[in-house]
Amino acid sequence: MITRAVAAELQRRLAATSAVVLLGPRQIGKTTLARELADGWSGGATYLDLERPADVRRLSDADAYLRGQSPRLVVLDEVQRLPAITEVLRGVIDDNRRAGFRNGQFLLLGSASLDLMKLSSESLAGRISFLELSGVNVDEAASAGIGADERWVRGGFPDALLASDDASLRWRQDLIRSYLERDIPMFAPRIPAETLRRLWTMLAHSSGGQLNASKLAAGLGVTSPTVARYIDLLADLALVRSLPAWHTNVGKRITKAPKVHVRDSGLLHALLDIDSLNTLLGHPSAGASYESFTVECIIDAIGDRWQPYHYRTARGDELDLVLVRGGRPQIAVEVKRSTAPHVSAGFHRAADDLAIDERYVVYPGDDTYPMSGCTVIGLASLVRVLRQRSAAG
Repeated sequence: MITRAVAAELQRRLAATSAVVLLGPRQIGKTTLARELADGWSGGATYLDLERPADVRRLSDADAYLRGQSPRLVVLDEVQRLPAITEVLRGVIDDNRRAGFRNGQFLLLGSASLDLMKLSSESLAGRISFLELSGVNVDEAASAGIGADERWVRGGFPDALLASDDASLRWRQDLIRSYLERDIPMFAPRIPAETLRRLWTMLAHSSGGQLNASKLAAGLGVTSPTVARYIDLLADLALVRSLPAWHTNVGKRITKAPKVHVRDSGLLHALLDIDSLNTLLGHPSAGASYESFTVECIIDAIGDRWQPYHYRTARGDELDLVLVRGGRPQIAVEVKRSTAPHVSAGFHRAADDLAIDERYVVYPGDDTYPMSGCTVIGLASLVRVLRQRSAAG
């Protein structure tokens, strides 16, 4: 069992809000986390899986059934399969609030963020909070005796992380197949599965690179708008991240194209048929994979009060990750796979452009030390620093 850092935040959100939506890809651990919370919920809880016909039948008269559960917490898993339920929830939540049962009414689990957020925000504005469950982070893995390199190779899906090497790779390959054959057709039935697999694999080869939709389109034999639509779908399913460029109040020519990261390093490696650390270290995509892995761990650790960006000027000065809060860039991150990292002048010029004083170079080591106006730090150490920053508000 791997203890998830987000569990405490989920409890806090439910204690302060009528309903919480927990978002994340399938098999990332949402159900396990929700069941653990429900088992210990002081007022009792009811769990419904909307992929099970028997549970869906319970909601044939959803209004009456859900009102009958008050004051229990109701957990609705795979809620995107029953989008009309959000209209019912609004009335139930409002009546419960008038009766004195204000917070901790519903926990909704979903795998498709955009549609679910749109439906929920339209129907449940002011009544709902959104929280994302990302892959197991390096500190969470370490608490279960799993090292950072093993986490990098296998990714952050708990079942893949806890399996043997061969079983882990098969599990990840099966998950990719399941997404292509089951999940994606449910959300976008007209997208050819094989075309999407090819795009996903192309993105894995270039993970962390700036989006060149026309180049991808030429390789797939489709149009650039089609590529953009496919990437939006993968992003909606939390399978890739389109990291926007920071370009506000910068008085110079900059690149505005987003970087596209494959979010889970284990799925990235499965797409590239990388089965071990030795194979990975000899692969031409190792550096790009490590950058995507690091970026995802950092974004998870810092929490949703911060917004992530990248930054690159026309002359090539670049920041792999810029963390922004209150509309102001405050943290700059450079990712290096080398155990003896070198800090480029371009990194400092880019950080100077944005007036960022807090500068980190993340490398695969354990020591933390100053170098040329920045801090060289291991990923696990930076994750701890950022979690403390997030917890402090």
